[in-house]
Amino acid sequence: MIFTVWVAVLGAVLLTLALTSSYLRWMPVTTSAICLGLGVAIGPAGLELLRLDIADSSAWMEHLTEVAVVFSLFVSGLKLRLPLKHRSWRVAYTLAGPVMILTIAGLTLTLHYLFGLGWGVSLLIGAILAPTDPVLAALVQVNDARDDDQVRFGLSGEAGLNDGTAFPFVILGLLLLREDDLGFLGDWMLQDVLWAVPVGLLTGYWMGRGIGWLTLSMRIKNADSTLSPNDYLALALIALAYVVAEALQGYGFLSVFAAGLGLRQAEVQSTDEHSLPAEHLVQPVAGHEVVTPRDAVRGDAESLEDGQVAAGVMMSDMLAFGSLVERSMEVFLVTLLGVVLATHWDWRALVIGGLLFAVIRPLSLLMMPWGRLLDRPQRLLIGWFGIRGIGSLFYLFYAVNHDLQPEMVRLCINITLSVVALSILLHGLSTQPILAWYERHKKTS
Repeated sequence: MIFTVWVAVLGAVLLTLALTSSYLRWMPVTTSAICLGLGVAIGPAGLELLRLDIADSSAWMEHLTEVAVVFSLFVSGLKLRLPLKHRSWRVAYTLAGPVMILTIAGLTLTLHYLFGLGWGVSLLIGAILAPTDPVLAALVQVNDARDDDQVRFGLSGEAGLNDGTAFPFVILGLLLLREDDLGFLGDWMLQDVLWAVPVGLLTGYWMGRGIGWLTLSMRIKNADSTLSPNDYLALALIALAYVVAEALQGYGFLSVFAAGLGLRQAEVQSTDEHSLPAEHLVQPVAGHEVVTPRDAVRGDAESLEDGQVAAGVMMSDMLAFGSLVERSMEVFLVTLLGVVLATHWDWRALVIGGLLFAVIRPLSLLMMPWGRLLDRPQRLLIGWFGIRGIGSLFYLFYAVNHDLQPEMVRLCINITLSVVALSILLHGLSTQPILAWYERHKKTS
């Protein structure tokens, strides 16, 4: 019965958004902020139609948020087409590395000295809240493989890579809460940083690139450019990249993101780095798997090579499928957050969120020697758009399911849910006006 109710909620919210989309697009607010409000309206603070005990539901919530992040990371990787040596990647590396570490440190110090929390739980909450989100930040990230704007590209790359920075510190926070001394630091550094990060990235990248090359080669050889089900391929690559990396004790999230990057590089190899992305050269029609190849695509397929047609159909299908799953999960999870927010609101989130959004992240970013890579407006924009969301929820439930004490569970849940909700509201209201200003700034600069 509970499952049926939640499915009904998801269907009702999706129907509401679909019917009102022509009105919502003119409003200076994101879909996530609207879903949060709908959740509050149907939860205990509103109509009291639904209730949920987050602590009791943490096991399935961990897996649900994990699935949402995995699909979003894969799609993010698919959209990043620039070569790994391109200067725009330096923005992503810096944001996901030094800036992320400084943000975790700033949050840890704030929680310890301002609110008197212990070092272990301060570090844990700091690591949970520090990473930017790949799911809710879609409006400020790369939305097309042709997009090489350094702000969008940097935020997209950061959202994909920052699991390699945040996850080790989540584990470190849990270890500090369990252990009486620091003898574990050597093993933590070796296993959770020096091994897990590169293993996750390399496993996913070469699996994505290898499977992409093999798929395109077989389809060209068998004259099967348009008939194969690419959603199966996306699911298979996501699952295998995640599982293989985890089996090797690497980070599955990093592996899935890198698999998307590797698959994109296979597309580049089959077309040309300087040409349009393959999905812009041909567009598959609905039901292309059951019609003849000649009728399966839009565009001048006759003038293209077989590899370009095969890559265009594959990338279009994967991006559409991944984005559909990503948006559906976003709607469901943010609505759920709204439902439980009234029973988990913590006033400290106003201080923590304010310092994180307006002080800690912007200062961490401004401390970096960007040179000519980013101008000052771009630095300020990236500093503000450190959106927190589904990724932080996954880290929260991961921590809750690893033997935290009940008082720690309540503290982590209340602060994390409150700060994420605050981020959804503040960033949701400011995203469109600030992006409109940024586009005007680019045209005049």
